[in-house]
Amino acid sequence: MTDQRPYAALRAKGEDRRQRILAATQKLVTRHGWRGITLGQIARAAGVSPAGLLHHFASKEQLLHAALDARDTYDDAQVDRSTDIVDQLQRVAKRFEDAPELVGMFGVLLMENLDPEAPLHDRLTGRYASARESVADRIRQGQRAGIYRTDLDPAVKAVEIVAFITGMETAWLLDPSIPLAEVFREYTGSLVRQLSLPGPSS
Repeated sequence: MTDQRPYAALRAKGEDRRQRILAATQKLVTRHGWRGITLGQIARAAGVSPAGLLHHFASKEQLLHAALDARDTYDDAQVDRSTDIVDQLQRVAKRFEDAPELVGMFGVLLMENLDPEAPLHDRLTGRYASARESVADRIRQGQRAGIYRTDLDPAVKAVEIVAFITGMETAWLLDPSIPLAEVFREYTGSLVRQLSLPGPSS
């Protein structure tokens, strides 16, 4: 039987190098923007040669998409679809603190790709639309379950909620000392009051 251990070790080493490259990309994009860095800078920050970087990512654009894929995968893994939208929002502040480079990279790329001709504009627009629809769906579920008011438009409320998260990402990038947990607690408390069915005395 062929010994697979050398191949497995080589594969693990390659995956470690790939993850270092992605981490370096996230950090550099957060600090300098995508247009302000080169593949050579990323390779140096990751501790690999330019050839080693190109072995995993054939172009700067491919690397950028891979870094965003990693961010999206992490983000999606944090969503507990068994909970309502308020519970999910209360977890977002911790995500900021646990993965600051992912939050930072996404915020910077969003600003860099506002132009419809920018390379990531369509992808980020699609992600934004998907986030809004996901939030709206959770509100609709709450309405069907008799938990949330039915006189609120889920699509409109979803725009507000996603805008709050996006705005908080930007505010936190500008000033990491802002009290994230307290701000999210205040907002989710207000959201509960807006979504909840009126009490008997209302």
